[in-house]
Amino acid sequence: MTNYFRILTAFIAILISSSALLAQGVPSGLRSVPDEAGKAEGRIQDVLSKSEKSFKQGLLNLKDNKRPQARDDFDHSVEAFLLSGINVRTSSKLQKCYSELIETIYRIEIPSNQAPEVKGLATTCGWTLENEFNEIAVALQSPAAQQTDKNSQVASADTELPLAPQTGFLDQKFEASPLDVLAKLELNANEQNVDTPEAKASEQYIKVALSRGSLGFNFQFHANIQQYINYYQGRGRSTMETGLYRSGMFMRMARRIFREEGVPENVAWLGQVESTWKPTAHSWAAAAGLWQFIPGTGARYGLRQNAYIDERQSFERATRASAQYLKFLANRYNGNWELAMAAYNSGEGNVDRAVARAGSLNFWAAYPYLPRETKNYVPNILATILIANDPFRYGFGNVRPAAQLTYDQVRVPASTNLGLIAQASDTSVEFLRYLNPEFRQNVTPPEPYIVRVPAGKANQVVAVLKRVPANNRSTASVTSVAAGENWQAIANRTGVSVEQLQAMNNGMVNPQGGGKIVVPKSIKQTASVRASSPTAPVPTAGSVKIVKAKANDTVKTVAARYKVNAVELAKFNGLLPDSPLAAGREIKVPVR
Repeated sequence: MTNYFRILTAFIAILISSSALLAQGVPSGLRSVPDEAGKAEGRIQDVLSKSEKSFKQGLLNLKDNKRPQARDDFDHSVEAFLLSGINVRTSSKLQKCYSELIETIYRIEIPSNQAPEVKGLATTCGWTLENEFNEIAVALQSPAAQQTDKNSQVASADTELPLAPQTGFLDQKFEASPLDVLAKLELNANEQNVDTPEAKASEQYIKVALSRGSLGFNFQFHANIQQYINYYQGRGRSTMETGLYRSGMFMRMARRIFREEGVPENVAWLGQVESTWKPTAHSWAAAAGLWQFIPGTGARYGLRQNAYIDERQSFERATRASAQYLKFLANRYNGNWELAMAAYNSGEGNVDRAVARAGSLNFWAAYPYLPRETKNYVPNILATILIANDPFRYGFGNVRPAAQLTYDQVRVPASTNLGLIAQASDTSVEFLRYLNPEFRQNVTPPEPYIVRVPAGKANQVVAVLKRVPANNRSTASVTSVAAGENWQAIANRTGVSVEQLQAMNNGMVNPQGGGKIVVPKSIKQTASVRASSPTAPVPTAGSVKIVKAKANDTVKTVAARYKVNAVELAKFNGLLPDSPLAAGREIKVPVR
């Protein structure tokens, strides 16, 4: 996600720390001063004006296809709220504007069937959309909404804006779904040839396997299945190899969940055709995740999609939803798994109509009446199942599946900063986001939520979170204690007083070498780190500069690059000299 989500941690801190005051109400002494209301209204209007200015500049850059600049402008629009010093919850207008701003920016960044409501945002925030911005707003809407606006002459008839859907402002955070290629796939003459000795032998093998029930469910053999086997043995080989390799990461989990839901385990290979086992796969139809749920079907099976999470990209939740949907479909078609797969791809309506026209609950009878993509989809899955169950027979014996993706799961409190969890589990925010692709932000939802952490780190994370008060979960950080360090040494390198450190780490008499200390972090400090340059060292406070680690860096290599002592640099950052650093991680380097 874009950088503006990083600063949400500051916003969450404001909300939590102010909740007690809100519960008590505004002191009567303040209510008795007439000027206070006017001053407060003026500050609120100033926040809205600053946010409006940055948001509109972002729209202009988006129109010119300057997406990185648009991203920065939208970040600044959000920052107008977070750095104002005003508790957003004290003003219903600010709170509504802020919430819609976050959602609108997300809809602009990740195009889907739910278009960004720029006009609605402007109305909520009291902004004025001059004609140029109004045209951009129309261009971002759905085609139907655009036509409505054109008919009412809101937008110019000759408006041409380069606002075709594009995911991300800077980096492509989603990966293309293989379904987009499958929808257009046309088999060539060699792939359609099923009269070769190899194809005949394969047909006999498949029929024997089906007669023995060794695949766990029945389907009817058809020449199209062998044609897709031919495709994967030729120009589709790399796709099959990638899928078989990545299946090792998720297939054991998928088999278990499908089995628990009463779905044949081999049907789980549908996930390979849907996403090539990539949790971040995203199709042109706004389908997302391992199992490519569109928003409506995802919501139907309990996969929440809001400003904090998109559970269509969850490993376990989406897998269970997929199994439940497939079981529903199989029951709908009297246990016919081919028709169930077809409906999973194109919807029950299309399959119902095809079945009605065919007059039979038989996939191959309904085949001529199905959408083109679905005609490709079902035999593709069946070919994948056959190859996966006997890779040596089909020439894929050289593919060794990846190791199973292992992790612990920890239930964490509401609105917890992922940076805190990453430090507590000795990993990076990037890796946490890799383990938790459903997160839209670098903070957990405003409710207790299960987070995946590196295997073996659950107890460590729980121990740290127990020491962090609720009003610090979005801003606190964790540092490792170097051998021989005392409270004063840690205070010196973290810039936090001994008293604050001891208060945050209740019950700890002395820090232990190799242990972890929770460090409170002010909103001001958070903002200064956010403002640092993404490409060059930035001096801060005259005695420290922030640098970015490169790929394969350790504390030692950074120390050598900037000619400082590695041990001192490690202590200064709460690390060890040999600690590996993720590319882009910010390191504080003391300036002599």
